[in-house]
Amino acid sequence: MIRKIVIASDSFKGSLTSQEVAEAAAEGVRRVLPECEATGVVIGDGGEGTAEAMATGDGWTRKIVTVHDPLGRCIEACYFMSEDGKALMEMASASGLTLLKAEERNPLLTSTYGTGEMMLDAIRNGCRSITIGIGGSATNDGGTGMLEALGFRFMDRNGRQINGLCGARLSEIASICRDDVARCIMDTEITVACDVDSPFCGPDGATHVFASQKGADSNAIRILEEGMKSLCDLIRETVGTDLADMAGAGAAGGLGGAFTSFLNARLTKGTDAVLDAIGFDGKLMDADIVITGEGRIDAQTGKGKTVSGILERARRHGIPVIAIAGIVDMSEEEARERGFASVLAIGPRPQNESDLENAMLPEVAKRRISDTVAKALESLSPSSCRESL
Repeated sequence: MIRKIVIASDSFKGSLTSQEVAEAAAEGVRRVLPECEATGVVIGDGGEGTAEAMATGDGWTRKIVTVHDPLGRCIEACYFMSEDGKALMEMASASGLTLLKAEERNPLLTSTYGTGEMMLDAIRNGCRSITIGIGGSATNDGGTGMLEALGFRFMDRNGRQINGLCGARLSEIASICRDDVARCIMDTEITVACDVDSPFCGPDGATHVFASQKGADSNAIRILEEGMKSLCDLIRETVGTDLADMAGAGAAGGLGGAFTSFLNARLTKGTDAVLDAIGFDGKLMDADIVITGEGRIDAQTGKGKTVSGILERARRHGIPVIAIAGIVDMSEEEARERGFASVLAIGPRPQNESDLENAMLPEVAKRRISDTVAKALESLSPSSCRESL
């Protein structure tokens, strides 16, 4: 008998939050198993929702700050601050892809400057420990915008300061000056929660793997990669850090590398940071099934994404995992090889833009999630699920 199901899904970006996915899935559970305990867990992997997922319990205050969005427009971003001088934030609040319309996405022009402004506000408010999730970025600027906001200066080959840094200007940078960076910034302990393990540059790096998702065409990818390689060489010469093969340095278009090179930050898997903060392993006690999911499940799912982190934790406890997604690019055989009991698309694959827009409507996505979970539970039992473990 299935007595307890834990639902821990990432958001379906552009459609539903982690909490909304959990609520829809729980409705599907109750439809089939009305006596079953369906425990929803708000989760994140370093992207949208990560800070809120970690800021559970008492002692956290939501702070609103005016920053510049990826294209330099003033917006309001939020982070969480505790009384003992800690801050939780996510770069997506200031520099995220969802802040831009589809036609505005262009990593040649976008900047992480607003992320630096948000960090600076926390530091000025007395925070000396910052945990920041860096998933869901709209940027590929190597973190230069963030550093610029914190007081780092970037000079061209003629010794002139470069202002308004973005992906297109990386190749112009000839030197980096840290003289104007406040001591309190350098003394702040920074933990970076990231959801990918890509290096700074190269075929598996930030640009080649993610820039197209942020609006880059083939020519933009060429320009960005040239800039990232140039910046990588300069960082090695300036501070001695080699980001070329460093896992996570390419997260958020190179923001991960900027954090480690100049701010002595510690990189950690975003999902693990959240799961540890909310005591996820304790929530798995006595669970018969775990349901997880995200907007798309494909080859990238195994590279630090929320779904893979949930799968790993659940398998440690011998609990089968059902994964749901808007789009599934993974065969049933591959899903079982990875350890899933089942990986299910919540609806037919969109054939055009109209189909995709309809599928992402919150009411449509919620109904499809509920229906998919109910159907899955009608045909699965704990014993059959455990055969996959």
